[in-house]
Amino acid sequence: MTILSPALRRLTLGLLLCLGGPAFSAPAECPPREDWADKALDRILTPPAGLPTLRFPEDNPPTRAKIELGRKLFFDRRLSINGTISCAMCHVPEQAFTNVELKTAVGVEGRSSKRSAPTLLNVGYLDLLFQDGRDIALETQFIGPIVAINEMANPSAGHVVAKLRALPDYPPLFQAAFGAPASLDRIGAALATYQRSLVAGRSAFDLWQDGSDPDAMPEAARRGFALFAGKAGCAECHTVDNGLFTDQQFHDTGYGRMREDQRQSSPLTLPIEVAPGVVHQVDFALVKSVSAPREADLGRYEVTEDPADRWAFRTPGLRNVAMTPPYMHDGYFGTLREVLTFYNQGGVRHPEQDPRIRPLGLTETEIDDIEAFLGSLTSPDLPCLAAEARVAPPDNF
Repeated sequence: MTILSPALRRLTLGLLLCLGGPAFSAPAECPPREDWADKALDRILTPPAGLPTLRFPEDNPPTRAKIELGRKLFFDRRLSINGTISCAMCHVPEQAFTNVELKTAVGVEGRSSKRSAPTLLNVGYLDLLFQDGRDIALETQFIGPIVAINEMANPSAGHVVAKLRALPDYPPLFQAAFGAPASLDRIGAALATYQRSLVAGRSAFDLWQDGSDPDAMPEAARRGFALFAGKAGCAECHTVDNGLFTDQQFHDTGYGRMREDQRQSSPLTLPIEVAPGVVHQVDFALVKSVSAPREADLGRYEVTEDPADRWAFRTPGLRNVAMTPPYMHDGYFGTLREVLTFYNQGGVRHPEQDPRIRPLGLTETEIDDIEAFLGSLTSPDLPCLAAEARVAPPDNF
């Protein structure tokens, strides 16, 4: 009998859902399909255990109609220049609203991005969006991807507005949600409202921490939490008290500099995984001949152009992190173990690296315990969120 890895199981489920045609069958514990949007609205107004109150703009209060419209837009490939790419193709619901198969995102015609697609779970809590913080609101965040040449590649945002006004299925939905036709701000408001409903808390850690289930976390995870908050110093940036496991600040951990050094020092061969566990070393010149050159990535500097921000990236939240490989801003690390090993060795220790990144002296057993703790941050609500997302097939299936 073949045993599928967790990542491959998620991939298989995603393919079945894509190829199966009918709407996703929700797990038995999920609310009835007809109530999905009401449940999504409830999550925005009353987040689950462990998460703080969710803020939203005064001029965009959440409604069921906006959530339903936003979900439809999220899945619609017609929002791309050639009708091939939707938001959901990089932020796959069954894969914790990220993509576990690709290190970096791929847009129309196979054009690659230099960054990994981040999870959208709990995205409504972020003050700044993207790994470099280049946008300040979910209402405007979508504009970048729809016009980026390596993502959805539209010639302009207005082109998308005109397309939605011309499609017969959208005018009634915009009237129901806003009492007005499609516009750039209304597209953003609907997408933002749907994304704010992707709230995932109520993890084993939350139930253990608030005392509602003292046995929710195994001993290894409890030891891991003590290390996370103590010896390892993880909580200095992955803040625990705010419930988000991120300080939402930008730090140079040494990783960005390491990846730039690697970019400038081409290897002789490159490991290519052709099947799970099957890796071939391929001549790098051959790979380079059929690939676009890898771009430099200076992180926050690309937004501020302040030299102090070179190779600084926003601290990611750690909720559901066990479900969202690959890791780091460009997906270079495939496992949490690799990430923990990188930090245990103290990053790469270049002069501008954040001084909090230092050799930790963790044993292999202690790393096991921290990994167990990170696994305790997984929400049991992920299957229901995926079921809500698949409540109806895309109209352009």
